[in-house]
Amino acid sequence: MQDFQLFPAPAKINLFLHIIGRRSDGYHLLQSVFRLLEFGDTVHIRPRKDGLIQRSLAIQGVPEEQDLCMRAAKLLKQHTNSKWGTDIFVTKRTPMGGGLGGGSSDAATVLLALNRLWQLDLSRTELISLGLQLGADVPFFIFGENAWVEGIGEKLQSIQLPSAHYLVLTPQVHISTAEIFASRELTRNTNPTTIAAFLRDLVHNDLETVVCQQYPAVASCLEWLTQFSQARMSGSGASVFVEMQSQEEAEAVLARVTERRELQEIAGCEISGFYAKGLHQHPLHSFAT
Repeated sequence: MQDFQLFPAPAKINLFLHIIGRRSDGYHLLQSVFRLLEFGDTVHIRPRKDGLIQRSLAIQGVPEEQDLCMRAAKLLKQHTNSKWGTDIFVTKRTPMGGGLGGGSSDAATVLLALNRLWQLDLSRTELISLGLQLGADVPFFIFGENAWVEGIGEKLQSIQLPSAHYLVLTPQVHISTAEIFASRELTRNTNPTTIAAFLRDLVHNDLETVVCQQYPAVASCLEWLTQFSQARMSGSGASVFVEMQSQEEAEAVLARVTERRELQEIAGCEISGFYAKGLHQHPLHSFAT
């Protein structure tokens, strides 16, 4: 559409996820490493001088009042009393409900982009505080670097990660994150780990066992991917990933899934996938200081 500016909203994967406790208010305490990917949605933004905030194109299955991009823009306008408005729509590429942070990343991109377009000059810390009101993963994308994550997801420490190639597969099953975290089978007492242990790959995803018991398609994808390297689930799923040696190898394996459909019959459902490099920094990192 005319006059819209395009801003990237990268996906992320959890390289591991430990649940180490539970607060009195029910929130789970976790440890994880979040990695940004060179793959994601595109947020289209056009500033308005009349102060209105409008969604130009709807996202199927997402009512406007639940749209994180709309909520982010309205929250920023309310917080700053800005006279500006905006038109927004999103080109979706990140699978919805896959544990890849798509909606959270979209919201973070809205906050970062409007911070510049509306000439607000809010600090990264202030934007992160606003982002936390929208969802636990939003602050990470505003933080804008690969991160060692603790607490309920709000404690972020920059971590340097080597360059890497990833193949990500998403079976078409809907997983309720709330139900997985509420499951009686979920262990919540994993001993706290360290960055040194992570670098030696002495980590896992505590949610995998529960998800695989309830969603056999996820288990099938993990088992099939493990023939290439150690496969893991991202967040609460349904997306799973494996690190590959090169783009060529990743694309060859992806073709076996999307073109030759080797895995669909085993998993019992449709499976989408993509290849992505790991990013070292969010493309809009410079939009806040």
